[in-house]
Amino acid sequence: MTPFGLGWPNVISIARILLAPVLAVLILSRNDAAASAAAVLFVAGAATDGLDGYLARRYASATRLGQWLDPLADKVLIAVPVVTLTAIDRFPLWAALVIVFRELAVSLLRAWLGARGVGMPASRWGKAKTLSQIVAVSMYLLPVVSGDVRTAVLAVAVALTVWSGLDYFVKARRLIRSGSR
Repeated sequence: MTPFGLGWPNVISIARILLAPVLAVLILSRNDAAASAAAVLFVAGAATDGLDGYLARRYASATRLGQWLDPLADKVLIAVPVVTLTAIDRFPLWAALVIVFRELAVSLLRAWLGARGVGMPASRWGKAKTLSQIVAVSMYLLPVVSGDVRTAVLAVAVALTVWSGLDYFVKARRLIRSGSR
């Protein structure tokens, strides 16, 4: 079954992208109930990342569109709450800059490699980075989490963000060098 001619995995990725503005509105409302709702929706949206990948593999419905949409949805779902929380002074600017810069840099790298016919699948470090960012952003969305705990979790997320970004660039360099010989 392919709803809208896209397939369920792509519909789920699009839904994750469409969830981002809802999160922004909830965050901007600046009340505890909306913040809690944003955290629940954020975690639910993040959980669908595994679902779309599972469906694409299980039903052999992986597409080029899906290979582009899935990582885009992941980045939008992380970046929008990070930027919105930063705009209302509930997320550190330095961490937001690192996270958003890394996501843009890796996206541009993947696009550049893709234009040259080179694929760059998600790495274990990239998956660990995503999980740590989900936990950190969730903690900043929730109004009840201690500042020290949030800061420690965010430090781990930022470290993994930097490390996984460097890992992608090192791997890309190796791929380019091995392809040019």
